[in-house]
Amino acid sequence: MTSSLPPLNQFPELHQLQQLINQYPQHLRAEVLGHISVKNFSLPIWSVELGSTNPKHPAIGLFGGVHGMERIGSQILLAWLHNLLARCEWDIALQQVLTQVRIVCIPMLNVGGLLNNTRANPQGVDLMRNAPVEAQNNTLWPLGGQRLSAKLPWYRGHKTIMETESSILVNYVKQQLFTHDFSLAIDCHSGFGLRDRIWFPYAAHKTAPYHLAEAVALREIFNRSYPHHDFYLMEPQSLNYTTHGDLWDYLYDQQLQQQPQRVFLPFTLEMGSWLWVKKNPRQLLSLFGLFNPILPHRLTRVLRRHLTLFDFLLHATASHQQWLPSQSTRKSYQAQGLERWYLPK
Repeated sequence: MTSSLPPLNQFPELHQLQQLINQYPQHLRAEVLGHISVKNFSLPIWSVELGSTNPKHPAIGLFGGVHGMERIGSQILLAWLHNLLARCEWDIALQQVLTQVRIVCIPMLNVGGLLNNTRANPQGVDLMRNAPVEAQNNTLWPLGGQRLSAKLPWYRGHKTIMETESSILVNYVKQQLFTHDFSLAIDCHSGFGLRDRIWFPYAAHKTAPYHLAEAVALREIFNRSYPHHDFYLMEPQSLNYTTHGDLWDYLYDQQLQQQPQRVFLPFTLEMGSWLWVKKNPRQLLSLFGLFNPILPHRLTRVLRRHLTLFDFLLHATASHQQWLPSQSTRKSYQAQGLERWYLPK
């Protein structure tokens, strides 16, 4: 098993990440969380961090490449990291923010799937169906997750053993985000609908999460601050479909059980890849094209489209005490969320 990287044309994202690590050692703290063996390569799963190391400061986590076919998720995270690190060289305001907030990131979790251009990992397991969580409502089979065969899509894997990649993500989030009084996470995906959606728990059922009020408050300050970014639709994932085994459902409930006094807000950015297909129907001829922009100008547009969102989430994390609902306003925000998403129309 060789430790060298795959050729640049096979895995450009991994080369780009290692270039950033080598170029900005004064700002970036990097660690290999594990290796995945595939195609005679031992592929590293990198985590990178920057900003404060003070556990009393808030933290934001960014994740990509959970589904290997959805390379655009890793690409937009790398684009934002590149932007952030270049600005660290001269941007005094950003330097000040980073003394007050911690950024943690796994840009490419499913490195084997990314190399193979598959949704699942090399064992055929869909990592977003792999957590020990059972849906409480009827799910669409096999979309909601199945244990019949790894040869079919949305395979959940073994009932009692999580995949290496899933375990790495779960342990990392527990160690790096659960240790803060306030933390926020966003996991980048693509492939559903004609709009970009920002989903929050739950995926397993249609019950409102405990932190519904906080999600509503975050939605409000984003819409008020960026009224022209109305291409995002923020909503519970369960409005669209329910699934077994969602990693973020599992982590959210774990945090609530272990440390209910702390706030952990996990979100999923689901980029609407049907829009790319609509604008370029030839992408229907390629499985890769169903989940990623192919034309160079459209890829460039997508890479810059979400920089504002990530910057907003960074500043919202650093300034969370300014917008989190107080005890006196929490019921009002909760009622708004219930009315919008959960009560019968």
